[in-house]
Amino acid sequence: MSHAATTPERYGLLAEFDSPQTLLDAAHAVQRAGYTKTDAFSPMPIHGLAEALGFEEHLIPKIVLGAGILGLIAGYGLEYWTQVIAFPENIGGRPYHAWVAFIPPAYETTILFAALSCFFSLILLCGLPKPYHPVFNHPRFSTASADKFFLVIEATDPKFSMDATKTFLDGLGAKETVAVDE
Repeated sequence: MSHAATTPERYGLLAEFDSPQTLLDAAHAVQRAGYTKTDAFSPMPIHGLAEALGFEEHLIPKIVLGAGILGLIAGYGLEYWTQVIAFPENIGGRPYHAWVAFIPPAYETTILFAALSCFFSLILLCGLPKPYHPVFNHPRFSTASADKFFLVIEATDPKFSMDATKTFLDGLGAKETVAVDE
């Protein structure tokens, strides 16, 4: 019984850089060169890196705003329904619709809905949890959480060519550029 040798599918090229500035400069150069399927890995936040890679604003702020408004309406509506419609009680001669007393609980439901929607939309839209990523196959990638900076260009990028892209990344000051398999 013979097994045909299979070649692993190529994920892309991973370039290692020594400093945040060289990674940021490389990210700007990659975007100017027309690459669109890129990502960067750094042990710390780098101001301007997301913009340099061409990341666009997510839906998360819109989802959080919508959920916050929904929480406000739901909280206030629940209070109104219970105090004015379902179980009206005259307590101390106050009106049934004592809107000032409704504000703190409505504020709390606003925060609760916004916070939960932020958490769950982040998890879902970012595809988390992601226990595996192809760049984890590279032995030196473990230093991305300590002191090294990495930039990857995916093989699915329309402009990707193994030799040309490797030469391009090497020309940006990459310490090492390696192919990464799926």
